[in-house]
Amino acid sequence: MDKILSPARGRATISDVAKAAGVSKATVSRYIGGDRQLLADATAQRIEAVIEQLDYRPSRMASALKRGHTRLVGMLLADIRNPYSVAVMHGVETACRQHGYSLVVCNTDCDDEQERLHLQALQSYNVDGLIVNTLGHHAGELSSLARELPMVLVDRQLAELQADLVGLDNADAVEQALDHLQQRGYRDILAISEPLDGTSSRQERVSAFQASIARRRGLRGQVIEVGGSLHERLAGFLASAGHGPQALFTCNGVATLEVMRNLRERGEHLFRDLGLVALDELDWYPLVGGGITALAQPTERIGAAAFQCLLERLQGSRLPARRMDLRAELIVRNSTPIRD
Repeated sequence: MDKILSPARGRATISDVAKAAGVSKATVSRYIGGDRQLLADATAQRIEAVIEQLDYRPSRMASALKRGHTRLVGMLLADIRNPYSVAVMHGVETACRQHGYSLVVCNTDCDDEQERLHLQALQSYNVDGLIVNTLGHHAGELSSLARELPMVLVDRQLAELQADLVGLDNADAVEQALDHLQQRGYRDILAISEPLDGTSSRQERVSAFQASIARRRGLRGQVIEVGGSLHERLAGFLASAGHGPQALFTCNGVATLEVMRNLRERGEHLFRDLGLVALDELDWYPLVGGGITALAQPTERIGAAAFQCLLERLQGSRLPARRMDLRAELIVRNSTPIRD
């Protein structure tokens, strides 16, 4: 075979292959698409040699679009800086890879406008399905998108959206925290949450805390939010000692970090007079004051389960939307010593 010159403009196209092989683009496309058996041996061999000499690499995206699917899964994250989001994303990506899918991640930075733009972008990428950790402020757009492609929610429910949800069993996590604190002798509990802001998981934890406190004799509880008044409200709680040994229950990692900053600014002797249970398990928890007692979320399993739900929808499941709540694991450290 005569030597074939590579195209001067750089990367070879399907037109270059067809011209060099003396066939139509449709014939090359048939060869690339796996229908080689439909071609004469001489034609197939000629195309194969030209592809090798031109170092032609077909567009996987174009081929996927012709087949009607891209094997791309989109994931929308409210805040990629949150360790919870990173851990869940890793679980999703690992599961995607195991099943031959690739993951496209968009981070909204907790910004409504960014969420809207990313939803539009993910739709334009022709993703096969979506896994969404949403701010919850674009329910209409999400509902419209859910009618076009499979969608699974992570951690945060939207009442307007009939979609599978995978997350933590928040009520059980709160019960584990209060059981532990009560058994250790704590009687006055302050829960600290990020602003509720319509976020279902935060609301569930606060509601479960208030309901559980109301059922427990001898326990007093109240809820505050992180923000500008945290320092004053935390100081007010600590100054109100008298109901019994005091403890804090932080509702996620962000709240825990804010609380620890405030306690450090106050010069508190960590966990000598004040107990602490944190929901979430972060790398720095074992390093503070002998370690923070934590309720570890099964983040990797949450991510993997979210992809599995999506995969079942992609494979044709038409079952009603379901909710999958996974259980937290209590890890006891020095922040909850036994009180007399």
